[in-house]
Amino acid sequence: MNHESPLANIRVVLSHTTHPGNIGAAARAIRTMGLVNLYLINPRRFPDPEATARAAGADETLSHAKICSGLDEALAETKFVVGLTARKRDLSHDMVPLREAASQLVAEAATGKVAVLFGAEMSGLSNAELDRCHLLANIAADESFSSLNLAAAVQVTAYELRQASFVAIPPQKPPFPLADFEQVEAFYHHLEQVMYETKFLDPAQPKRLMRRLRRLFARARLEKEEVNILRGILNAVRKSPIK
Repeated sequence: MNHESPLANIRVVLSHTTHPGNIGAAARAIRTMGLVNLYLINPRRFPDPEATARAAGADETLSHAKICSGLDEALAETKFVVGLTARKRDLSHDMVPLREAASQLVAEAATGKVAVLFGAEMSGLSNAELDRCHLLANIAADESFSSLNLAAAVQVTAYELRQASFVAIPPQKPPFPLADFEQVEAFYHHLEQVMYETKFLDPAQPKRLMRRLRRLFARARLEKEEVNILRGILNAVRKSPIK
């Protein structure tokens, strides 16, 4: 594949995969569609002979898979994350059809690193994983039986990404650099701590406030300078006497 393609900037991230065969089949799925970056968060069994067998020749993709100890490591340096889920979650981010999400991922990948995130086979994406996404996408399967095998979902997603990459979208460099994953997460941590210190947020009863705020800022697509401004405000609040 041509590594000038935006597909080279797309990570396929599998979180807590329980069956090694799904990892191998996912490696084969993305390789056939020209993607190269496979990230694995705490897989139960990997490396494993079954993963190698199911990769069916996509050995290079499998051998270069990056094993990560947590979600933050897997999403490091990315600026846009789409989570795949079969159902709408309460208080979660906007959900769009996979084809629309694929177009957005490819467009964003023209100027930086992005990721598409898949949850564990039985439970899907956790609330903590959903919180790290900018957008959710679903595959338009039959509503009466909408749960796809993990590797099948990866294959459909990889196909849509490849199709989206054929559409000529001139790279649009944003006028101001977007904040990357680490910068945004540091801001969320800073915000949460200040809300605790000012007693705006009760640590014993946090409810869903942080999730609402994450959803708000995910829609805003924060720029680096905007994160600096917001953190400057938080620092000023810390220096002010609490009334």
